[in-house]
Amino acid sequence: MFARLLEFNKRPFEALSEQEMLALAISSEEDDAKIYQTYAEGLREDFPDSARIFDAMAAEEHEHRRWLIDLHRQKFGEFIPLIRREHVRGFFNVKPLWLVKPYGIDKIRAQARQMEAQAWRFYSAAAKQASDASIRQLMGDLAEAEASHVASTDEVVDEHTPADIQDKERQQEHKQLILTYIQPGLAGLMDGSVSTLAPIFAVAFATQDTWTTFLVGVAASIGAGISMGFTEVASDDGVISGRGSPIKRGLATGIMTTVGGLGHALPYLIPSFWTATTIAVVVVFIELWVIAWIQNRFMETPWGKALFQVVLGGALVFAAGVLIGGG
Repeated sequence: MFARLLEFNKRPFEALSEQEMLALAISSEEDDAKIYQTYAEGLREDFPDSARIFDAMAAEEHEHRRWLIDLHRQKFGEFIPLIRREHVRGFFNVKPLWLVKPYGIDKIRAQARQMEAQAWRFYSAAAKQASDASIRQLMGDLAEAEASHVASTDEVVDEHTPADIQDKERQQEHKQLILTYIQPGLAGLMDGSVSTLAPIFAVAFATQDTWTTFLVGVAASIGAGISMGFTEVASDDGVISGRGSPIKRGLATGIMTTVGGLGHALPYLIPSFWTATTIAVVVVFIELWVIAWIQNRFMETPWGKALFQVVLGGALVFAAGVLIGGG
């Protein structure tokens, strides 16, 4: 609903003058060139082959911009009105993937194809709407250029980044994802799920008071999350190890530590002690299974080894809590 209201406040494409169409084309080419160049710079270190693609695309957008400015200067003078895609109905919003790290190679390539297709539709419509012969010709030429880009994008990708290079880039991206998010998050989930078992169940069996147990569980989970998060941030700045931003790793570790502890603390919001404890035990088994699955799926740990490590460790800590609380 809000999106439709925003669209209603924009200029319809049909209402644009020829000068405004040229100005819109100039700003669009400038934006696309900057986006492609940002992709290239962001990908250059880890994905040089893909970076070359976006270098070439940025250079071509700059060339189109020069053609458009020359024609605007010839027809309307030096002053170029400020009009951008977000001011006109029908243009999709380009998602700021260049602000996201690690870069999603396939997502960026897909967005580039989408941008080229939109540019082709814009120039095709502008060519039909323009009455000035020179503007109509340039818009038509640019439409043909963008159409060839859309048709040959996959060929360009294959030329610069053949299948083996693309596989290598995806492996590198997957590795970075694991180092920055999966591995720290897994460490946090394991710590939160296992280390809080003893205090939570010790308090539960010692007091059989569900509210007290819940408060202790929340305090232990949040405290462990803060501690683990700061420890991860301080342990490695990521420059030498290549593990990525310490802030991102710290957030992944801290959040997952807290989640791991809260999983079996929340059931104690139920007033009935045995009902809450039964559900908490079930949650613990689910948590341990999830940890084993993540180890197998992302860390390539064999199922048997993962289950043995997680279940044995969890069972020992759980038993310690019950024995201490029950004694």
